[in-house]
Amino acid sequence: MTREARRAERAARAKEAATGQPLWRQRDFGFFWLAQTLSVLGDSFSLVALPLLVLQATGSVARMGLLTAVGGVAMVLAAVFAGVVVDRVDRRKLLIACDLVRMVLYGLVPVVWLAGPHLWLLYVVLPLCEAVGMLFAVGYVTVVRGLVDVTRLTEANGRVNATAAAAGVLGPLGAGLMAAWTGPADAVAVDAASYAVSAALLFLVRVRERTGDDQPAGKRGVWRDLRTGIGYLVRHPVLRSVTGLLAVFSFLSLGINDLVIYHLKHDLGHDDGTVGTVLAIGAVGTITGALLVARLRRRLGFGPTWIASMTVCGLAFAGLGRVGSVPVVAVLCAVYLACVGVAGTCSMSLRQEITPEPLLGRVTSAHWTLQYALAPAGAALLTWAAERYGTAAVAAVAGVCCTLTGLAAFGTPIRRAAPVPATAAPEHGNLPRVGDDQEA
Repeated sequence: MTREARRAERAARAKEAATGQPLWRQRDFGFFWLAQTLSVLGDSFSLVALPLLVLQATGSVARMGLLTAVGGVAMVLAAVFAGVVVDRVDRRKLLIACDLVRMVLYGLVPVVWLAGPHLWLLYVVLPLCEAVGMLFAVGYVTVVRGLVDVTRLTEANGRVNATAAAAGVLGPLGAGLMAAWTGPADAVAVDAASYAVSAALLFLVRVRERTGDDQPAGKRGVWRDLRTGIGYLVRHPVLRSVTGLLAVFSFLSLGINDLVIYHLKHDLGHDDGTVGTVLAIGAVGTITGALLVARLRRRLGFGPTWIASMTVCGLAFAGLGRVGSVPVVAVLCAVYLACVGVAGTCSMSLRQEITPEPLLGRVTSAHWTLQYALAPAGAALLTWAAERYGTAAVAAVAGVCCTLTGLAAFGTPIRRAAPVPATAAPEHGNLPRVGDDQEA
């Protein structure tokens, strides 16, 4: 038996085992799953702590939105080249490096804050961390495809998102309590520590090697690589429609976290502990959505699931600023995050299923670049308007626009999307077809 034949036999046995074995029993996916969960646990601390640091020092929701916008700009700029980098390097090593860099950067915040508030540091650390985080996010999408069989991608993404959301329940709650007791800066230190643990776990993960046409891009030009990723995305009718509508949705909603925090603290007069509790309850919605997404997609198909989720997101958003009851705010946050989780998992799984492996990083990067290109400006505008006109009016307008964005998908190929996995790059003229509504 030749070396190639033995390799093919081992790959076939591994694929058969991966297809039938429960995901939690697959060693490499299990370590990766745990690393992601711990990383999100730390992220949820910073999600609460950084806006609280700004609000504590300035009392301004507009300044909170400005920090979010600066981070968003860095994320978009990084997204332009993230796919090229991911498709050219060892993806596992890239994820480890991203975790270690973020560990150091976030670790600076509590150290510097010992001498007093220094807001300039947040405007340096957050953009850098968002840029590195974009590299990690694109790498994460490609690594999942190297850990599980393609037929189980929606299930795998849903499981990772569910446990990450469970960590997101404890994170905001812990961050709010820690911010109330010892200050928001200490909560950022937890985020830094989580990246150290995540990097250690990723050292134990073995990602399936790319072979043949799946090998990294090599010496091809950077600009050609960028055009290839964008070209594939634009030429695919479903991916093009999803990206365009998500770009509008992201413009309207990137600043929603700042809006909720400001509403709870400024409009309703509650403390940091309440903020953390509300966001923790909201994260329960993410768990629910992540657990239901695979079943919903199997029963309803991609199009109806995605459209319904986006539409309900907008309705929940519209009510957030108008309610004065903390429990109702928490419920609306949960509904919003559940639907965001369903729509996000569906669209990510779709890209993983139909994009040729050599292009996956670049197509993912192109998608996120286009999706978030205008979002930083939207976050700054949303929070400025909330400070000037009030959260109720601004949330109502933005939420209605989000709802209309979801409904607009009825006029696109998304409505009857049934993408077939692609096996060739777009240069060869082969694109996935779109047919009757069924599971990809």
